[in-house]
Amino acid sequence: MTVLDLNAKACMSHLLLKPTFHQYSFIEGEVTTFNKFHIDGRIHKDFFDEKPDREYSSWKEVQEYFLTVIRGKRTPLDFKLILSLSPACFADFVSSCSLSFRPEEIQGLYLNFRYEAEQLKCITGTSMHTFTMDKTLEHEWDRHAGELLKGISILS
Repeated sequence: MTVLDLNAKACMSHLLLKPTFHQYSFIEGEVTTFNKFHIDGRIHKDFFDEKPDREYSSWKEVQEYFLTVIRGKRTPLDFKLILSLSPACFADFVSSCSLSFRPEEIQGLYLNFRYEAEQLKCITGTSMHTFTMDKTLEHEWDRHAGELLKGISILS
């Protein structure tokens, strides 16, 4: 886990207006403005005629909704967004980092965006389906997330 301080204005542009995080799964989010809005990213498969083969919505599918909730003259009091690299991308990530983990062992590679007290932070995280003492996945995800955020110029 790494905590990264972000440039709020630049980060919000990437989160709400650009396709930067479209390949990520949307796990959950919460925004406090005049009300508290909470969204669970888990897909309710019974809603669809053709059942999706994934558990969570993509960020691309809910991005506009969050923009609608956040848009306005006043800054939200706080918000949190939890994204995970899409499971479809796990194999490429493991391969690019030369890790010994199998993609199916990974539960999530998370980016937790938290805005409170006028500060925006990103907290990285990983989870596995089984217990392991090996921290190489966590270290590589922290490195990757830092490079991603630095590459789009949102690190403070």
